[in-house]
Amino acid sequence: MSEFIDYGNIDFQRVTNSNFIDKSGVLEFLNSVIDTRNSFICISRPRRFGKSVAAQMAYAYYDRSCNSEKLFEGLEITKSPNYKTHLNKYPTIYIDWNKFSTYDHKTVVKEAQKRFVADLKESYPFLTETESFADALTEINKKTGDRFVLIIDEWDMLVRDEDVKTRDEYVNFLRAMFKSNSANKLFLLVYMTGILPIIKYETQSALNNFDECSIINPGATAKYYGFTRDEVIALCEKHNMDFLRMAHAYDGYIIGEERSMFNPNSVMKAIRNRNYGSYWEKSASYTYIETYIHINDETVRPKIEEMLNGGAVAVEVTSFRNDMRHIENADDVFTLLVHLGYLSYDPETYRVMIPNTEVSGEFRNTIAKAGWDWLSKALANSLTLLDKTLQLDTEYIANAFDNYRPNASSVQRINNEAAMACAIRMAYFAAERDYKIFHELPSGKGFADMVFVPLPKSSRPAIVVELKYDKTADGAIAQIKRKNYPISLKGFSKKIILLGVNYNKAMSKHEVELEVIEGE
Repeated sequence: MSEFIDYGNIDFQRVTNSNFIDKSGVLEFLNSVIDTRNSFICISRPRRFGKSVAAQMAYAYYDRSCNSEKLFEGLEITKSPNYKTHLNKYPTIYIDWNKFSTYDHKTVVKEAQKRFVADLKESYPFLTETESFADALTEINKKTGDRFVLIIDEWDMLVRDEDVKTRDEYVNFLRAMFKSNSANKLFLLVYMTGILPIIKYETQSALNNFDECSIINPGATAKYYGFTRDEVIALCEKHNMDFLRMAHAYDGYIIGEERSMFNPNSVMKAIRNRNYGSYWEKSASYTYIETYIHINDETVRPKIEEMLNGGAVAVEVTSFRNDMRHIENADDVFTLLVHLGYLSYDPETYRVMIPNTEVSGEFRNTIAKAGWDWLSKALANSLTLLDKTLQLDTEYIANAFDNYRPNASSVQRINNEAAMACAIRMAYFAAERDYKIFHELPSGKGFADMVFVPLPKSSRPAIVVELKYDKTADGAIAQIKRKNYPISLKGFSKKIILLGVNYNKAMSKHEVELEVIEGE
């Protein structure tokens, strides 16, 4: 059986035997560019966002050695008028660079080409001896006229993980195939997937004949990598899972026009395990965060604090060179973390934010090991703070706020109720596990400063917070009642805790009042 060419549709068969979400519409996009000037495509998304599944699907669709019609029955692509025009019509090559992850980096490019050529020779026995993959394809094309669909998965593995010499040798290997005059004669379609967009040398892409569809600029591919809101709603209904809890844990990615995208790997594992836990650490390593958050620490750290507080941070994404070795400033750090899936980028506001509680937990784990002692302690103590709040321990809460405030970067910049909200949101970080936290929530006759809405099936009471600066905590409680802020919690909780907080500037102290009322 061939290893890279003409090996059939078995990989996609396994996919369709699982809980498969139909993303075959991406094939219509690929069909629209096949054998055109735009037929070189690079798709980049974070790990576990469906890139490999899409690549396996594309192989099953184009590969001439099999009949995949039954596999695609009922899928979106069958509605396309040119569906059968391209179905199983072409010599198709599939290269997954993960197969070479254990090779010696000094020889990996050369050894990989030997395997490619040996595999081609099984289908084309007339091939003469050569160690060049590009030369072998050229010889085949001249003798048979065959033109190829080439699918490369994890294209950037050698760019991400190897030394500069190996990286440059690999990039030159790609250039030899794709930037030569014969590239358009050899390839009907080149479809590459990876985590990072194509590396830049100075300001130019190393392969500038590729159209790139990244998580920042996805173009027409936005909905095909990751799960959409409607797809997750349907999955939750099918498997009797709670959509709001699913969204709280795994939603939050903005990809182009798709404003609500979910991490598909985590959604499927939550369904399989019947648990809305964190699956991120099993698909990616927090060491990526740990490595890069120390670059320009004085700039990066306060912005991470702001995002942990639920905020969004302005980022210039265009200067990033798509290379993990050239991280020069905070913008590069945050742009890289977007490509890795640790942050979400909003193209309308040019801002990044932490997408969901699963990823915020990874930031918390990293901070615990990053040497940010005060912040690590604050996050570790946040669960105790929440418990003390539910126990109505006003003295403990006031002391906790007093201890937290001097260290919080956001509070050091400004002194007002907004700064208090940032500090208190951080202090209650652990509440994300059980609550959806809203800032300035329209309710009653105004806007509640903070509202903690318990997630479905949580036994926790709701919490309404009003903040005052150089006034009184009693006055904060009175305002909550006078403006009827708890009305927004109707139907969410049988018990509601009212939390009034005042910061006395002269004494540098917080005053806290708590009251419990019955919900509806």
